Amino acid sequence: MALAQTDEVARLLRASAPDLAVEVVKFETRGDQDQTSKLLRHGGKGGAFVAEIREAMRSGTLQAAMHSLKDVPGNEETPGLVIAAMLARDAANDSLVLRSGLSLETFRASRGKGFMIGTNAVRRAAYLRRLFPEAAVIQYRGAADTRIAKLDRGDKQRLPDGGEVGPADALVMARSGLERIGMTARIAHDFTVDEMLPAVGQGIVAVECVETDWTTRAHLAGIDNAQARLSAEAEREVLWVLNGHCNSPIAGHAMIAGHEMTLRASVLDVSGDRFVEVVRHGAADRPRELGRAVGLELLDEGAAEIIARTRPDE
Repeated sequence: MALAQTDEVARLLRASAPDLAVEVVKFETRGDQDQTSKLLRHGGKGGAFVAEIREAMRSGTLQAAMHSLKDVPGNEETPGLVIAAMLARDAANDSLVLRSGLSLETFRASRGKGFMIGTNAVRRAAYLRRLFPEAAVIQYRGAADTRIAKLDRGDKQRLPDGGEVGPADALVMARSGLERIGMTARIAHDFTVDEMLPAVGQGIVAVECVETDWTTRAHLAGIDNAQARLSAEAEREVLWVLNGHCNSPIAGHAMIAGHEMTLRASVLDVSGDRFVEVVRHGAADRPRELGRAVGLELLDEGAAEIIARTRPDE
């Protein structure tokens, strides 16, 4: 999926600047190499998939790098780097993929009882425990196509302690990822934002570069999507206000209609039992102001206490 996203960035750059020489460089991070441990071991998604790539840009090995925006920490600064482009948002919602032979009707009727659902996202796990309280939610990692292959084969998932769990009966994955690898036919159900609010930035591809590399920044500005950037700024401001970390089940999604933006955000505990959600409307051209208001209201509703309990050192 990452290669497909990178190829799309390269395609857009070549279309925007036909004389520009664009080379795609494959870069394997710790998060890609270690398919057993929880991402928290590598510093969450930011440590697993972003930190090493950023170092390569700072050293001059790479001029720019693509990230799924949902994997980019939103509660910290990135000295010396800047997100110079955000591509038009793909589908932001999550989808349910079932193993062969299992029908959606059977799964729904059971409320998940007796079934195992695989995910490595704490946000998805928290929502799943609300939607399917009788299902077992298990850790399940790997690239999108790898996860589906393991589901179909009935493979068990190795755990950091050497044990195994599974096999899974279902997976929850980003619809945008399934679209990029051409596997939308496997989608049994698309979750609405009422059922499962997406991760902040989900469906948006961000392109980062060194802050002072003005030539690269100018090229990337040519593929920047204004609506995606406005939505991302609102959603990520919520993360900033909440000081959310990679182990926090925080969700957020902004929609723009004309000059108005609607921002919805939620904070859950890992069990899915405690849940606070805020919806606000505001001017689309003042996204951070709206994001700040939503974040502060979530804090008033008890979000800080929920987030504190999910911190690994507490």
